[in-house]
Amino acid sequence: MSGTGLFNSFVMAGYECATQRRPDGRRLDLQEATGHARWVDNDYRQLAGLGIACARDGLRWHLIETRPGHYDWSSFLPLLRAAREHGIQVVWDLCHYGYPDGLDIWRPEFVERFARFAAAVARLMIDEGFTAPIYSPINEISFWSWAGGEVGYFNPCAHGRGQELKHQLVRASIAAIDAIRQYAPDARFVQCEPLIHVVADSSRTEQITQAEGARLSQFEAWDLLAGRQWPGLGGSEGCLDVIGANFYPHNQWFLTAGKILKGHPRFRPLAGMLAEVHQRYRRPLLLSETGAEGDDRVPWLNYVAAQLATARARGMRIEGLCWYPFLDYPGWDDGRYCPAGVFGYADGQGSRASCHPLHQAVKALASG
Repeated sequence: MSGTGLFNSFVMAGYECATQRRPDGRRLDLQEATGHARWVDNDYRQLAGLGIACARDGLRWHLIETRPGHYDWSSFLPLLRAAREHGIQVVWDLCHYGYPDGLDIWRPEFVERFARFAAAVARLMIDEGFTAPIYSPINEISFWSWAGGEVGYFNPCAHGRGQELKHQLVRASIAAIDAIRQYAPDARFVQCEPLIHVVADSSRTEQITQAEGARLSQFEAWDLLAGRQWPGLGGSEGCLDVIGANFYPHNQWFLTAGKILKGHPRFRPLAGMLAEVHQRYRRPLLLSETGAEGDDRVPWLNYVAAQLATARARGMRIEGLCWYPFLDYPGWDDGRYCPAGVFGYADGQGSRASCHPLHQAVKALASG
C-alpha cells in the first residue's frame, strides 16, 4: 500500500518513547527499557528488510534539559544520526508525557521552556542537515489531560484538573509550533490524539447525552489547536497540520459497562470514525498508533489495513499506518512482558527476533 507523498513509506514503525513519572515517583523511560536507545542503529537497519522508510520516535526532554536553558543532546544525536544513516524519515515526539524534574507544568514557565526547547531542537536539526523536519509536539493531549490531570494516573498526578491541563498542553504545543517555524518554516506537524467511540448502555436520555459528550471530547484538543474553541489560547487553523489518530482494540466502550470489542454489534468501523474526522477537519490523516498483543496482532493489522483502504476509496487522504509499538516492551504499571511488537527484546548484540507472522504481514502490506 503506497502513500501520497508526505511520508517516505505508508507503513511506519513506532518506537515507544514514553517518559512520564508514575504516582510512586518512578520515571519510565521506554527507549531505555526496550533497548532502543542503545540499539537504534540496529533497529533502524532492520526496517529496510520490511520496506519501511518512516518511523515515529522521540526525544527525552528530561535528559536533554537537566538545567533550564542548558541542552545535552547526547541522548538524541545517536537517534538522529542513525535515522540519517539508514534513510529513515522520522516523526519526532518532542514531549511524550515526560518533562524535566523541577518544572511546574501548571505555570507559564512550562509553556515558555517547552517553546525554547522546541526551538533548540529545530536549530540542532538544521545544523545536522534536516531542513524539513516532522514533529509531534505533545503526544495525546487528550489522554494526558485525563491520565495526568483528572485521575492521577501519571504526572502531574492531579485530580479534577483535566480541562486545565488540556489548555496548558495546548498552549505549549502552539508555542512550540511558532518557535519551530521561526527556524524551520517547512516543518510539518502531526497532532496525535486517541480516536474513541463511547455509547450509552441504556436508553435513558441522561446517559445517552453523557456518552455523546464523552465521545465528542476526542475532538477538543484538535479544536483548541485550530482556534475553534477557546481562541484565547492562541490556536489557529495553521496549527492543525496533519491529524494523527491513535486507535487500538480497546478504544471503544459503553459508558458504564466495559469495552466494545471488534465483532460486537455496537463496534464502530474504523473507516466510519475516520470519515467523521475527515469531515470535521479536511486534513491529511495518519493512523499514528495502532497495535495489539499476542495472537491478535496479525488479525488486527489486517482489519485496520482493510479499513484504511476503504477510507481511501471514499476519498479520504490517508497518509500512513504506524504499528505501535514496533518493539515488545515492559508494561508501564508492572513491567510485565507485552508482546505487541514486530520485534522482541534485544540480545547482548542488539539483535531482535521477529514475530514471524506479523513480520510477514507488515512486509506484505509495505510492499503492496
